[in-house]
Amino acid sequence: MSSGGSGAGDVFDVRKVRRLVELMNEHDLGEIDLRQGDQRIRLRRGQEPQVPTVAPSIAAPLPAAPVVQAASDSPRESEDEANVAYITSPMVGTFYSASSPDSPPFVKVGDSVGPDSIVCILEAMKVFNEIPAECSGSIGAVLVQNGDAIEFGQKLFKVQTN
Repeated sequence: MSSGGSGAGDVFDVRKVRRLVELMNEHDLGEIDLRQGDQRIRLRRGQEPQVPTVAPSIAAPLPAAPVVQAASDSPRESEDEANVAYITSPMVGTFYSASSPDSPPFVKVGDSVGPDSIVCILEAMKVFNEIPAECSGSIGAVLVQNGDAIEFGQKLFKVQTN
């Protein structure tokens, strides 16, 4: 039994936290976010605090030139973007488009998906996590390659929702 009366499944066990920190260092991870039941632990690698510097005073800037919208910035383009959703990574890990190297990808461009459709697997700390679409539509683009290192919040798929 671990020290401090924590149970075998306690994510706050000091040995487990130390091991997570070691894994972050070994694999150069910026963040780990784990949930187990109602327990959660998030570890982030911080940057050294920066000392604010005072910028030298400069003459007042000239007024900016007026911005002219290009003809391609039409209302239709903004409507098209309104019908787009992105499936983003809920964690840091390695992206896999299929369950095994010999299997077909979970989704490809043009495939229809629903909120519960599995679109990929993210491997984090030797755990393979199935990632659901969480939206409905058709896959417009796959934004990452098989085997890519993925950051938290990184866009994985573009989905046409209409």
